[in-house]
Amino acid sequence: MQQLKPLAERLRPKSFDDYAGQEHLVGKSASLRISVEAGKFSSMILWGPPGVGKTTLVNIISNLTSRTVYTLSAVSSGVKDVREVIEKAQKQNLFSKANPILFIDEIHRFSKSQQDSLLGAVENGTITLIGATTENPSFEVISPLLSRCQVYVLKHLEEKDLDFLIDKAVKEDAELKKLKINIKERDALYRFSGGDARKLYNLLEILTNACSDKKLTITNKLVVERLQENIAIYDKSGEQHYDVISAFIKSVRGTDPDAAVYWLARMLAGGEDIKFIARRLIILAAEDIGLANPNALLIANACFDAVSKIGMPEARIILSEATIYLATSPKSNSAYLAIDKALDIVKQTGDLPVPLHLRNAPTKLMKDLDYGKNYKYPHSFKGNFTNQQYLPDALSDSNIYEFGINPKEYAVKKYLYDLDKNKE
Repeated sequence: MQQLKPLAERLRPKSFDDYAGQEHLVGKSASLRISVEAGKFSSMILWGPPGVGKTTLVNIISNLTSRTVYTLSAVSSGVKDVREVIEKAQKQNLFSKANPILFIDEIHRFSKSQQDSLLGAVENGTITLIGATTENPSFEVISPLLSRCQVYVLKHLEEKDLDFLIDKAVKEDAELKKLKINIKERDALYRFSGGDARKLYNLLEILTNACSDKKLTITNKLVVERLQENIAIYDKSGEQHYDVISAFIKSVRGTDPDAAVYWLARMLAGGEDIKFIARRLIILAAEDIGLANPNALLIANACFDAVSKIGMPEARIILSEATIYLATSPKSNSAYLAIDKALDIVKQTGDLPVPLHLRNAPTKLMKDLDYGKNYKYPHSFKGNFTNQQYLPDALSDSNIYEFGINPKEYAVKKYLYDLDKNKE
């Protein structure tokens, strides 16, 4: 017996007119639609949350242009797979005017070397690349590749789009048409689908599969009852994952322990990986608390070690303790700003020479070249400090680290000021 396809697959659109949402991309006068229908479109990155039609859009483009589509998943494919597809495309281009499409799902998971392997084929037109990603491509796609692609942003589906999908399913799907479905309330369907078409259709399937008498009246209460544990409100692989972790981070950064613990609870209730949460706390401790309370990094690291050993449910207590400690700590991003400023200087100035007095001199030749000459050993001076130049000559007057406004860094600033004032 042939297995029935999921509802989302059965109703996957084949044309722009059947496509829900993204009017700014597929509307009658939208530039993407016009270029596709004219058969003149370039490589592109489709950026948007899960379930808003990225893969469907690729299928529609393929159908309308009759181009061959090679599909790779960045999760399971490597450079070898990319090269094999490029070789196939090169052979095909000998007999066809239209170059094939290479669709890479979750392209943000491709490493730099994997993305590099695409550059030549994209640049010379061997393939038209279409990448799909839930992550900001500015951060996850290498600049040379990104500059060769048009980025299109897909948005969460609105209620009118979800209504279109619901009505289409009830009226057109062969299986759902066997039932007498009355949709009395839709708010719960909107809420639990979260603007995700795939989730919406999964919800409808859960409801219809539980229908025994061929009649189904959908209410908000029924949706909640049927869902129970079937679908978590917190989707740890989807867009809400990023929204909730963002709210968690910003609550800790904003010194709001109540909100921080609430978002922590949301993640734990949704089954988020406790090590993922603990790693975020370590980053928070360094980036947002930093030198205002150096112990925060120790606490966060101890939290990671502890939850790794203990696991749930007790790990929730450890995570809560660390979260509250970090949320109520004084904040400083001075170390974060300092290293970024230093990296920017290195990028602009390149490999400036190390001052001679700071160079290592393990051989006689190096000593003859004045390597290490006139270096002052700080421990030989009062307070274990003496004033000397440590930056390259071209940067000798540069001020990279700016003290944060908090008691800890104020004390350090005073300490350095006193050293400098009392230098010998």
